[in-house]
Amino acid sequence: TLMKALMGVQQFDEGRVATNRHAVIGYLPQEGIVLSGNTVREEVMLAFREIVELEQEIGEMHEELAQRSDESESPAYMSLLEDLGELQHRFEAMNGFAAVGEVDKVLGGLGFETKDLDRPCSEFSGGWQMRIELAKLLLQQPDLLMLDEPTNHLDIESLTWLESFLQRYQGGLLLISHDRSFLDGITNRTFELSMGRLTVFTGNYSTYLKLRADRRVVQQAAFENQQKQIAETEKFIERFRYKATKAVQVQSRVKALARIDRVAPVESDEASVQFKFPVAPRSGRVVVELTGVSKSYGDNLVLDTVDFALERGEKVAFLGRNGEGKSTLSRIIAGLEEFDGSRVVGHNVSIGYYAQHQAEELDPRKTVLATLDDVASGDIRTRLRSLLGAFLFQGDDVFKPVSVLSGGEKSRLALAKMLLEPVNLIVLDEPTNHLDMASKNVLKKALATFDGSIIVVSHDRDFLHDLIGACIEFRGRKLRVHLGGIEEYLRLKQIGSVDEAFARPTFDANGDATRNVEDGPSRKEQKRLEAELRNKRYAATKELRKKVTKAEADVESLEATKSAIDAELADPNVYSNPEKARELQTRLREIDGQLSERYALWERIASEIDEIEKELE
Repeated sequence: TLMKALMGVQQFDEGRVATNRHAVIGYLPQEGIVLSGNTVREEVMLAFREIVELEQEIGEMHEELAQRSDESESPAYMSLLEDLGELQHRFEAMNGFAAVGEVDKVLGGLGFETKDLDRPCSEFSGGWQMRIELAKLLLQQPDLLMLDEPTNHLDIESLTWLESFLQRYQGGLLLISHDRSFLDGITNRTFELSMGRLTVFTGNYSTYLKLRADRRVVQQAAFENQQKQIAETEKFIERFRYKATKAVQVQSRVKALARIDRVAPVESDEASVQFKFPVAPRSGRVVVELTGVSKSYGDNLVLDTVDFALERGEKVAFLGRNGEGKSTLSRIIAGLEEFDGSRVVGHNVSIGYYAQHQAEELDPRKTVLATLDDVASGDIRTRLRSLLGAFLFQGDDVFKPVSVLSGGEKSRLALAKMLLEPVNLIVLDEPTNHLDMASKNVLKKALATFDGSIIVVSHDRDFLHDLIGACIEFRGRKLRVHLGGIEEYLRLKQIGSVDEAFARPTFDANGDATRNVEDGPSRKEQKRLEAELRNKRYAATKELRKKVTKAEADVESLEATKSAIDAELADPNVYSNPEKARELQTRLREIDGQLSERYALWERIASEIDEIEKELE
């Protein structure tokens, strides 16, 4: 609501929003983006509206020149040619040729494949349309970027890419997110909204938690001391209210009590709510086993003869880009999706399944509390309201009928309901999308102590941390198992080890890529020709390679300086000196700008070298 008010799309009762009229602000709402008409690339190119318009104007001039080719000596033709040259010069000065490359790079980072870029936006789901809009905003590079839950529709790969992009972003960033790892990696100030009040903390989310805990201790002590003083004052007033000799003192204390600036009590922390699953019925050793499973939607083959087995007590994460089949396989395991192949469920296995559409199966006539009471058993029945509070149903919300709940509220209720059912295999598909930090903490603690088996589809790294023991990667219609937690998986992804199973060129003993060679020059002659070509390439690119080396050295030096400044800014103590903190942040922006220049220079020189080498082939 506050972000919408800042953007002017939400009315507020009082106060005002002052905006720098020269500032460019970009805003990504949580939902409601509908794109049609353009292809993906055309839509995102609108970020470079001036370049697009210039390109269209240049194209029109080319057509006009072609139509008037028979009057190439006329003054009008020469004038048109001159205008074209001026437009082309402006286009190059605006780095127009690089714009398409930047568009493709950002869309690739957000998970789009090259073949998708010329498809109409209308063919994509709401989540993918949000990615298109996000790509457009990132390329516009506004002075202030405001993002409302940008990670909800991303997979881990695109989320990691976005985090890296935003870390280097030179503008301001205002972010709403319940992804702790994402916040920790990007932010340096945290605004807490609670009970209608806004409190500002310096530092990222983890720093905020520590500062908030310290502040709560101080606040609680101040509250208790004040309550003690108030009680003593009220006792004095009550004791001497009817004594004439004490009338002045009583009136003085009544007035003082009315004027007192009362310290608020520390709010209850729903993260402290403890929830334990019902005891899971003991299952056989193998909980579920899939053999040769394939699944297609029309002509789209999603899974191709995959095998999967889960043993009792195992907790695994399904990871991969959207559309790779994670949700499909989850439904197959839960017995909710038809498929080709074999599925064997183990002895005495009872499956609990949650996905956002489970909300549709709730009885709309029942209240929130009655929905849980129907499935709860044992001592948890006495704590249902506390559990509902942990899932963001406060006070009288628990008596609302399901029919009036929002989509997010229904999803949370469906999740809470599933957790109360006695099962020994839990399959969760993006369970954290509608939860806040405290709710996620309650869910994670409960899952960590669950003695059954768990399959979870999630892109929330903090949620998966210390919860799962293996990562199942979905890629190219196949599954690959990576033993270990999410950190180990991401580390391997970063250094490329995870990709070893993908096809690569095979190499012979000399390190040359093997290929079939047609009959040609003798081996000796071939070597001589190759040597000549190497010498020509070296001579032609010698000076350019020196420039590349210099650019690389500059980048290394700047990166080292940036790391040192980042380390200083990570120290909470530096913010006790606002002037120094501002200087460091200014210096960091300068270095980021210099790095961008050096990288652009390096890419330009590398492209020149490539072009020269291609010409000499």
